[in-house]
Amino acid sequence: MTDLSRRSFLRFAASSSAVLAMPIFSEGYMAASAMPQTSSATTSQPIYIDANENPLGPSAKARQAIVEMAPHGGRYDLDLTKQLVKSFSEINNVPSEYVRAFAGSSAPLQYAVLIFTSPSKSYVTADPSYEAGMRAALVSKARVVKVPLTADYAHDIPAMMRNAPDAGLFYICNPNNPSGTTTPQERIDYLVARKPAGSLVMVDEAYYHFTDMPSSMDLVKAGKDVIVLRTFSKIYGMAGLRCGFAVARPEILEKLYDVQGWNPLSTTGVAAAIASLQENNLVPERRKINTGVRSNVFEWMQKQNISYIPSQTNFFMMDTKRNGKTVMAAMAAKGVMIGRTWPIWPSRVRITVGTQEEMDRFQHAYKQVMQSTEEALLESIPAGFRHPEWREGFVS
Repeated sequence: MTDLSRRSFLRFAASSSAVLAMPIFSEGYMAASAMPQTSSATTSQPIYIDANENPLGPSAKARQAIVEMAPHGGRYDLDLTKQLVKSFSEINNVPSEYVRAFAGSSAPLQYAVLIFTSPSKSYVTADPSYEAGMRAALVSKARVVKVPLTADYAHDIPAMMRNAPDAGLFYICNPNNPSGTTTPQERIDYLVARKPAGSLVMVDEAYYHFTDMPSSMDLVKAGKDVIVLRTFSKIYGMAGLRCGFAVARPEILEKLYDVQGWNPLSTTGVAAAIASLQENNLVPERRKINTGVRSNVFEWMQKQNISYIPSQTNFFMMDTKRNGKTVMAAMAAKGVMIGRTWPIWPSRVRITVGTQEEMDRFQHAYKQVMQSTEEALLESIPAGFRHPEWREGFVS
């Protein structure tokens, strides 16, 4: 394992031709990089169902907490972060020293890649899956092993182990982004029990709250080589406030901190997170809302004979049967921002579940787009929406 200190990390990042100043690649960053370089959409008020954000935003109590904390935003408040960690620890029945708060969950993911992968220790992920870890692997110069999902859209654990006997970090996004599907806990347990010695398993549970699946947190409590990620960006509606957790053994968390260094969280984000955890009905209520809107969209797609993956989250993959990037551009020209494609699924686009009104508008625009031939579609797209790097080359 490579044990990078903060100083050695800075030297390493500065010398890397791939990443000169290691940014945190989040879902929002990736969505923004795909947007057309113009605002000349035919609709004055575009809708954004492209980055798995929650259209409900922070809860009313979380917003009130932000307002009350704002006057104190000129000072660091480490005690407030400790309070957040304590609340999360008690709710999840895990020792507080096993929990560390971060600005979202993408940061600890990328830090872990820098620490536990190297030219001799591979980064292993599903294909398709969330790409931020692969970007970090450019810095650690690790081999990236991408393993296709199974027929039921779960992580192919045996193939991941077989293809990477040199693994440093196994990344399991569960539920998976972009498929929105889950991998049974027993398969993750199998991986943890049989993985190569010295490797770690990271389970990204960013979308955990949209499902009733079990968490991998018990593996951490049992002292296994596992890191579990959580975030307030999704069901809690706090993507722009950047708050999340890494849950692991203390010595693993200390390594993450060695790479991160001094980087206190936003006090308003922490205050909103604490308020959110105190609302016992918030998660089930929002899960019910999301499930209802998602079910309505799935029913519509079935009637339209549109192929899709039956997601359990706040997004889904829909097969356009065309060049997905062309469809993205055509939808954007109509003021409906969708996204995105993955190299292994070029005709499938990912759609975030928005409000019912937003999904009604999505359905109307999509029917209009798909009534045109692809040639006519390309001709109808304004020049500003034919961005030459529309997702091209962004992920390997």
